[in-house]
Amino acid sequence: MSERLQPGDTAPAFTLPDADGKQVSLADHKGRKVIVYFYPAALTPGCTKQACDFTDNIDFLAGHGYDVIGISPDKPEKLAKFREKEELSVTLLGDPEKKVLEAYGAYGEKKLYGKVVTGVIRSTVIVDEEGKVERALYNVKATGHVAKIIKDLGL
Repeated sequence: MSERLQPGDTAPAFTLPDADGKQVSLADHKGRKVIVYFYPAALTPGCTKQACDFTDNIDFLAGHGYDVIGISPDKPEKLAKFREKEELSVTLLGDPEKKVLEAYGAYGEKKLYGKVVTGVIRSTVIVDEEGKVERALYNVKATGHVAKIIKDLGL
């Protein structure tokens, strides 16, 4: 079971392919705050709702200095389909080996319909301009999560 991150921790560095296969690194965003959210699978109802909520608020968040990155275990081809079908403007990265998911504490045991299973734990980590964890939220709900983040950040 991977360790959960705490405020003040250094956010684990990563470089993963986006929906176009281009490599994107956390370091590319140095000097800006980054909302990194982890979701189980592209093209599923909850994950679609969450990605659409982030897309609907992307300009607002960017205006307050936040970049948004969504990470799932999906391959770039599936992320590209997801982006096109739902008209998403959020940066989507694929982590099929689940190394980044594990480094962020977003992969492990969870309860699903009363059973304990191993999988992606829907999580959001907010990284500050210096690469430190500002907030780490685990087992978040897909619906209403973006509004809650905006409220919690006082934006």
